[in-house]
Amino acid sequence: MTVTKEEMLTAFEQRHGKELQKKFSGATVAVCGLGGLGSNISIALARAGIGRLILIDFDRVDVSNLHRQQYKASQVGMLKTDAAAQNLKEIWPYIELEVINEKVTAQNASELLKNADIICEAFDDALAKAELVNTVLEQLPNAVVVAASGMAGAGSPNEIKTKRISKRFYLCGDFKSEVKESGGLFAPRVMLCAAHQAHTVLRILAGKTD
Repeated sequence: MTVTKEEMLTAFEQRHGKELQKKFSGATVAVCGLGGLGSNISIALARAGIGRLILIDFDRVDVSNLHRQQYKASQVGMLKTDAAAQNLKEIWPYIELEVINEKVTAQNASELLKNADIICEAFDDALAKAELVNTVLEQLPNAVVVAASGMAGAGSPNEIKTKRISKRFYLCGDFKSEVKESGGLFAPRVMLCAAHQAHTVLRILAGKTD
């Protein structure tokens, strides 16, 4: 059975309202890093009917990723950008995707992200996280960045929160747990943090900036 774009948009509008869905459909969101956070963020945004996603990663799917990242065993060895695009097209066939197989750095971030309305930071390296946030805030004055800090371990899921740090910077997580000290990563807690990031994107697009 083939579902038309019109049928899917109508279904989105019934859930979100026509005016809000228009904002979702017209938005461009970049997801920087397609691991445990980014693969879950991108799927949540696709399910909301976001019109365009910029997917950025340079890595390939590894069997060790399957316990928390939104990939399948059959996709092991694929570029994460290609695997993510494949999965997203199965969910929302009419989404517009820009796939970038490149490592984001302080030198190239502003060029790669210049067309994004909202940028989701989904790295696993603290320095890369800080560089991306700083670059967005300093060089992309019209963009908002939604970053993550702390989702490791088996701590309470209620510790995962979202804070508005500044007008254009939101941070999601428990703000303390690191993999080495917290005993690894567990899929539900990583997904919770990713859900906070994705929902923050939708709230921003809806004009809810508190």
